[in-house]
Amino acid sequence: MAEHFDVIIVGAGMAGNAASYTLAKAGLNVLQIERGEYPGSKNVQGAILYADAVERIIPDFREEAPLERHVIEQRMWMLDERSYVGSHFRSENFNEEKPNRYTIIRAQFDKWFNRRARDAGAMVVCETTVLDLIRDDTGKVIGARVDRDKGEVFADVVLMADGVNALVGQRSGLREEINPEHAALAVKEMHFLPREVINERFNIRDDEGVVIEVLGTVTSGMLGTGFLYTNGESIALGIGCIVSDFVEKRISPAQLLDTLKSHPSIAPLIKGSEVKEYAAHLIPEGGYKAIPKVYGDGWLIAGDAAHFVNAAHREGSNLALTSGRLAAETIITLKAEGKPMTAANLKLYRQKLEESFVLKDLKKYKDLPETLWRNKQFVTTYPRLMAKAAESFFRVDGVDKLTKEKDIVRSFRKARGVLGLVGDAVKVARAWR
Repeated sequence: MAEHFDVIIVGAGMAGNAASYTLAKAGLNVLQIERGEYPGSKNVQGAILYADAVERIIPDFREEAPLERHVIEQRMWMLDERSYVGSHFRSENFNEEKPNRYTIIRAQFDKWFNRRARDAGAMVVCETTVLDLIRDDTGKVIGARVDRDKGEVFADVVLMADGVNALVGQRSGLREEINPEHAALAVKEMHFLPREVINERFNIRDDEGVVIEVLGTVTSGMLGTGFLYTNGESIALGIGCIVSDFVEKRISPAQLLDTLKSHPSIAPLIKGSEVKEYAAHLIPEGGYKAIPKVYGDGWLIAGDAAHFVNAAHREGSNLALTSGRLAAETIITLKAEGKPMTAANLKLYRQKLEESFVLKDLKKYKDLPETLWRNKQFVTTYPRLMAKAAESFFRVDGVDKLTKEKDIVRSFRKARGVLGLVGDAVKVARAWR
């Protein structure tokens, strides 16, 4: 007879590991299936970890998790071809006993996190692909079919946390293929430098870290952003844009990354570094309106597979961790109450998501992805206008300041028109409310 589990989890990323650990710790019989060679083997290197989301699962994670640096400074840059206008926020308050954000290497962190799940009692099987879901006569999901001998395993409920492509859900007809307008393709390089060089260039010490997020002409008129994270002895540098824009513009991600690396604001930060890793990854960025149904008879979806990414604030891992935990807590509650894993009961998962920051934040910015995608002036025209305005204002050349201010206002009116400027402000305000 085929083996039966309380829960089958597909995927060993943030959401899958959060659910696996939470369920196993509660004493449930868990099977976690990962198609990679090991947990984290498929993940893009270098990321931001939000401590609160991890702490709610493993309170003492800081004592042994592979963390790179804690972030004390956030920079936001708007670039044209030769300049940037930006803001910095740096606070000594982030040098706290339990820091709020960390940079991590995903392959290392995911491997550690999954080991904690195994130690708690979860059974983890790698290099195994879930081909399809198994249903009973009523259509309820009761297991999974995998690419192994005797490849049928059964469970009371299946949690799909298999990433942005969500292949299991697609094959099983539970969700549609991702829309090219709702996904970004990001490319990233790891630039290795001595720790002391990184500390000097970013004016940091010990395990302090800096995050830089950029937008503007560096994306060649496409909707997207660039990013730079300081790790212990490396810098994660990358850029991503909406997939449909790549198709339309016929520009390769590698070209964009080269443009970012050569920008006068970025090049000095990575000078002399050794590039050892390059990776590409899809990121779901459709927001609230792109979220598929996340529960049904015998199944749940969490993490990137459910489009839980807050593109406005560049947050993903905390939404994945939280959705994985909430999915697990839903199952634990139903098990304790002796209730079957039907859609009517698993609806509790959606309710938990709505009560959490996950859906509250995504709902707040529900119109932002489409607004930005349809109004590319926010990543083309405005970065150039802002840079030129700043250059004019700070250049001392004998021209009086009133004339400079009038020229700046005139340049904005010429570029967008009065109605265009008002319309753009209204669009952003509505999308950001």
